[in-house]
Amino acid sequence: MTVVGIPREIKTGERRVALTPDGARALTASGAAVLAERGAGVGSGFPDEEYRAAGATLADRAAVYRDSDLVVKVKEPVDNEPELLHAGQTLFCYLHLAAAPDLARRLLNRGIVAIAYETVQAPDGTLPLLVPMSTITGRLAVQVGASLLQSDRGGRGVLLGGVPGVPPGLVVVLGAGTVGSNAVQVAIGLGARVLAVDRNPAALARLDALYHGRVETLVGSPAALGRAVAGADLVVGAVLVPGARAPVLVSRAMVEVMPPGSVIVDVAVDQGGCVATTRPTSHAAPTYVEAGVVHYAVPNMPALVPRTATLALTNVTLPYVQALATAGTAAALRADPALARGLTIWDDQLTCAPTAAALGLPVADPAALLAGPSPLALTA
Repeated sequence: MTVVGIPREIKTGERRVALTPDGARALTASGAAVLAERGAGVGSGFPDEEYRAAGATLADRAAVYRDSDLVVKVKEPVDNEPELLHAGQTLFCYLHLAAAPDLARRLLNRGIVAIAYETVQAPDGTLPLLVPMSTITGRLAVQVGASLLQSDRGGRGVLLGGVPGVPPGLVVVLGAGTVGSNAVQVAIGLGARVLAVDRNPAALARLDALYHGRVETLVGSPAALGRAVAGADLVVGAVLVPGARAPVLVSRAMVEVMPPGSVIVDVAVDQGGCVATTRPTSHAAPTYVEAGVVHYAVPNMPALVPRTATLALTNVTLPYVQALATAGTAAALRADPALARGLTIWDDQLTCAPTAAALGLPVADPAALLAGPSPLALTA
């Protein structure tokens, strides 16, 4: 019987939990055992009693990590969590290792298999475990940015929607994927002037058709992008290269000519950021001012709405967790190419090429590893 562990998240401000009580109930019904750390779901509005009623066993933190075969989390391990993992375990969570060389090294020393939510990829190229959080993040990015433009938050005092006789604020969205398109939706809803920038003309064409020309679009050279950013009240960085470090599109020089009190919300911060002046912040201290511009760069924005985010996350992760728990890690990876695309660490080897390239480390062929004997008794 596979034991699935659900630890309480300890990243600053993180109130999500990896699985709801209903998710735990589905796992126990399929024959798995569930160990939930006491208090794991409280931040999302799921008390311990609901996990117990779902068939989960409540345990302390040490027991969850010690006794689990499969550890399911939301965010990457922080503090001493990498060292709580032990050989033979599987870790399934958001990892974003391309911008975290120290964490990658620590995980490579643990003798585990690590599967990253953000690189599980369906045959059509979509990222099913990233989409719901990207949707939430895109919508929050404009909501947060609009509040930071208020003078009491350090902003330049611009109302994005404007008022009769006063033009609306300009929102520049870098990237027209899931995050970017949701940011555009909210910005349009607020009445802002919106400029979407992407290297893919087809993605921009979809936005143009959806909003009947209300969104300005740009396939931008650095010079054109610089002109757009220079006039922005709010810039949303929504660039993603799966598994890789985000490209830096906005230079320090571009930031320095933005209006004082304008705002940057760099959603790409968990992959290193797409703005040169970005550095990670936290929910405890979410902003800083650089070159007169307010920067918001919290890597786990969906934690602001933990109940919505937890429900949305469990909706998409549960089928994969069930497969890992019932078939075993190696068999589940062999059976599902989409899940196999999420394989990032196999014992002491990196298996995600973009991540390995970003870290300057060698990469192993996951297909060859999965075809061979499974390390550390990782099959069921």
